[in-house]
Amino acid sequence: MTVRRWIAGLAGMALTAGLGTAAVIVTATPAAAIPPTSHCGTEASGSGSNGFVDHAQLTRALRQVEASTGGTVDVEVAGHSQQGRAIHTARVGEGDQVVLVQTQIHGNEMHGTEAVLELLKRWGADTPAARELRERVTVVVIPRLNADGGELDRRQNAMTWDEVVADFPQLAGVSPAWNYNARVGGFDVNRDFNPDLDYVPAPQDFPGTSADTGWYVTPEAQTSRDVYRSLEAEFGTVDYFVDLHNQWSCYATEDLEHMSPLSISAKFIDDPAEFGDWPEFDLEASKRANVAVYEALQDQGRSGFGHLTLYPQDTNLPGTALGSYQLRGSAVVLFETSSQTQYDGMKRNGMLAKQVETGLGGLVDAVADGSVDRLDEGVYDSIPERVTLPAD
Repeated sequence: MTVRRWIAGLAGMALTAGLGTAAVIVTATPAAAIPPTSHCGTEASGSGSNGFVDHAQLTRALRQVEASTGGTVDVEVAGHSQQGRAIHTARVGEGDQVVLVQTQIHGNEMHGTEAVLELLKRWGADTPAARELRERVTVVVIPRLNADGGELDRRQNAMTWDEVVADFPQLAGVSPAWNYNARVGGFDVNRDFNPDLDYVPAPQDFPGTSADTGWYVTPEAQTSRDVYRSLEAEFGTVDYFVDLHNQWSCYATEDLEHMSPLSISAKFIDDPAEFGDWPEFDLEASKRANVAVYEALQDQGRSGFGHLTLYPQDTNLPGTALGSYQLRGSAVVLFETSSQTQYDGMKRNGMLAKQVETGLGGLVDAVADGSVDRLDEGVYDSIPERVTLPAD
């Protein structure tokens, strides 16, 4: 269904989405309102997360990939969640270009996990193309960082502020971190990062804000940091970092012709000097990496994969994994796939997971053959930004 089919008469009306700070005001030209019969973002499929792999199934799937590839895909336990669930890594390749991929830092954002399971099979296969790729690139995947949130089908992890204070007694008596949700007893893990990998939580840095760096108080962020640090020690620089997320269902292209199934971004830091001296920060490299994703999806012809958009470019989030790792010199790519389980359940699951598989696979191919370095970063600035549509 195209967005234009939803548009009817009422010239000059501004449309505002009810998503708080994420809302974007849209003035259609010749302009009209999207009628309430659109059901945008409100038609739940009823299946929730039941069709996605749970923790036990993911563990078995990773071990099966490791066994079927004869260990070419090497699966290890990198850390544990607050509730004791294993956080895995899967590593494939021995090339000198390294790509770190992370999924499900938010537990209810599951399509990336499904996609990387398929890509690991491809990258570990005994084929000429896979063998050549492995000679040139090393891919390390964290296929579900927020293991507790994944089981609970929620954004946050499962860790109370009291448990943080027990781990870091110096924080006794200070206000909880701004990204702590007392109602559910958990953190938005993707605000717990700091470009200083040796940072120790200090009372004066709490509660902080979204424009501040984070603290590494959660075991999930600590695990991601430890994986990143080990790769830095091995390779010098983590060349590429990809974070796979989901977003709300109801975004459109700027011309309002199409729903957008994916938003991507290279931009997470307004001024790197604000956070210290980070000479390896390279926004242009991040833009080229995003262009590789964009072009891989455009290559699918007239499919819906081509209607991707840019995530808002006024973002300044140094406390995210993307922001912190970008400051350290990684070229970064954000995937924001349309749909989260609490909105859509299993609707379009196959298509959305395949979209991530196609875009991420295209990036890794471009890194392996060196073509990513020849891409025009100016293409990035021509990608349309997403437009927020109102829900019923």
